[in-house]
Amino acid sequence: METDADKEEVRQETQVRRPNVTDEEKHRLPGGGSTRLPRLKLDSRPRMILAAIVMALAAAACSYWWYSRHWVSTDDAQIDGTIDPVSARIAGHVVHVGVEDGRFVRTGTLLVEIDPTDYQVAYERAKAQYEDAVAKAGGARLNVPVTSATTSSQLLEASAGLKNSQAGLTAAQEELNAAKAALNEAEAENTKAQADLRRYAVLLAKDTIAREKYDEILASAKTAAAKVDAARALVRASEEKVSQAQGQLTQAAARLQAARTAPKQVGIARSQAESALAAVQTAKAAVDQAELNLRYTKVAAPVTGIIADKSVDVGQNVSPGQVLMDIAPVDDIWVTANFKETALRHVRPGQPVKIYVDAYGKEYDGHVDSIGGTTGARLSLFPPENATGNYVKVVQRVPVKIVFDKGQDKEHLLRIGMSVVPRVRIR
Repeated sequence: METDADKEEVRQETQVRRPNVTDEEKHRLPGGGSTRLPRLKLDSRPRMILAAIVMALAAAACSYWWYSRHWVSTDDAQIDGTIDPVSARIAGHVVHVGVEDGRFVRTGTLLVEIDPTDYQVAYERAKAQYEDAVAKAGGARLNVPVTSATTSSQLLEASAGLKNSQAGLTAAQEELNAAKAALNEAEAENTKAQADLRRYAVLLAKDTIAREKYDEILASAKTAAAKVDAARALVRASEEKVSQAQGQLTQAAARLQAARTAPKQVGIARSQAESALAAVQTAKAAVDQAELNLRYTKVAAPVTGIIADKSVDVGQNVSPGQVLMDIAPVDDIWVTANFKETALRHVRPGQPVKIYVDAYGKEYDGHVDSIGGTTGARLSLFPPENATGNYVKVVQRVPVKIVFDKGQDKEHLLRIGMSVVPRVRIR
């Protein structure tokens, strides 16, 4: 709009009077002698430019309002991922290195080879020990039924032997009793014969009996005495048999007692078989470990990615756990965007995201995966302490994980650490 100052300036420019003009000259002037000059025609281009600027600002304000209602973004974001360290699992001498820094490798690519000679020998030794343990376990397993059958037979034989010994002892005892009875009978006959001999000796001295009769009585007495001696010898022999039978009975009882341990012997045989089987398993574990160690001589890439920070060369001796290189993955990557806490009011997992990569000037599609559990300041080395009197409220930033949609980076151009600008569609 035109102000009063603008109008006054125009009036002064258009109404300039001519000095010292006569009346005749006034009649000659255009407009019946008026001293006023004709009104000048103004240029409209500044007004058009001003109107265009105003319209552009209005459009920009509307666009910003619409954008802020539907999108939130931040330039504090970068591509992130888990860098996988490649380390040695065994000690040894490096004989081959197949990669260099910056090389793209796929999962399973041979990276480093360690001298396998010592581990090949250890594998062969463990395999031989395993085969020996298998053979011993087979023998121990077969020994179980053999021991069971043998101990069962021994138990039967011991039981029969005990019965025979008991019967023999009974027979010997009866024979001893018979011998003792015969001895008693012989002693009684001998006593009578000796008494008859003494009577007949008195009669012979008085010539009461004939000499022949005395000789007959004497022979009978001697015979009776001999029978007593024989009966005594038979008793002693019978007692010896009884003693022998008792010894055999004791031995038979001992054999039976030993045979009755058959279940224990079978249990021992089974325990030995189980021990042999455990030895087989131990030997098999040693073979598996030796085979693993032999396999560990070839270090392969655990993931697909780019080799970084290689620190191993041919001829170097490595130890278990020593990091040989790192692999930066090209597939398992995401964006860590640090949004202001005031911008997260409408951000939710699953929302679509446009990811602008500064390195290539290209946008990728993605979606919000998750919102961090704490602010970035809380995870810093020195978390802030606000328990002072000079507290100043600062807008915090919360990390948001954004995942790329599959199939967009076929050339594997994205790298961990690249700067990006994500825009989250919130409506």
